Formats: sequence, C-alpha cells, structure tokens
Amino acid sequence: MPDVDFSQVPGWVFDLPPANATLNGISTFLLAMGWICIRRDQKKAHIAFMITALVVSVAFLSCYLTYHTMLHRYAGDASIRFTHEGAVRPVYFAILISHVILAAVNLPMIILTVIPAFRRRFDKHRRLARWTLPIWLYVSVTGVLVYLMLYRWFPSSMLEMIPRS
Repeated sequence: MPDVDFSQVPGWVFDLPPANATLNGISTFLLAMGWICIRRDQKKAHIAFMITALVVSVAFLSCYLTYHTMLHRYAGDASIRFTHEGAVRPVYFAILISHVILAAVNLPMIILTVIPAFRRRFDKHRRLARWTLPIWLYVSVTGVLVYLMLYRWFPSSMLEMIPRS
C-alpha cells in the first residue's frame, strides 16, 4: 500500500462518506415509494418521488466526485482501500465491483428513462423503467453497504492515518 498523507486533506472532506451513504439511503426510500405509488396508479405522487430521487442522486454524485477529487488533490490517492482480511474480503469486492459497474451503466439508463417521461412517451418510459428501477435500487442499497463495510463494520487501516480534529 502506498504511503498516503491525509494531513493536508480538509476535515470536511471526511464528512462526505457518511453524507453519501445517507443520500443513497434516502434515494432507496424515494425509489421504493415511487414504485409503490405507480403500482397504486398514484401518478402525481410517483412523479414527485422519482424527481426527488433524481435530485438526491445528483446530490450524491456531486458529493461522491468531490470526495474522491479532494482525496486525490490533497493526499495523492483518490480512495480508501478495504484492508480487512478473511471471508468478508471477497464478499466486499463482489459487492463493490457489481456496484461500480451497475452505477456506470445506471446513469445513462436513468437519463434514457427520464427523457420519454418528459416527452409523455409513457410506453417507452415504462419499458425502460422496468430495467432502470431495479438497477438504481441495487446501486443505492449497495452504496450504503459499501460505506458500512469500509468505514463502520470493517474499517480500513487507512482510516487510522486520518488526522482527527
């Protein structure tokens, strides 16, 4: 593991991972509520929940990119590595890899799903949403799991190098 100096990283940067996990959790709730509303034919509520989920997800992406940019800028490394050994290690990486791949796929899928809704092409929106929603939910839930595993349940030894104020 390369030597990483976190001493120059502004303290507020380390508040972003729990904020990201919270935003992912909120997004999960909003997506589930949006799905429940459309199943009950509550279209206005569905729209409100889904637009709010989109806004929360944009806020998450902004915080996520800020966090990794700041780590790279000030510490020369853009991530905290999972250092725990044992059976949980392959589980963590399976979750992380699937999360990252599906997150990359999900962003264009969300855009492609929202556009027909704005154009009132609900047949196309519905067809795309059948794929987009479960992936978006998976990405949101696994985002929380990755945070919990890396920072709470099996904290990385790299976290010991972070200065406490």
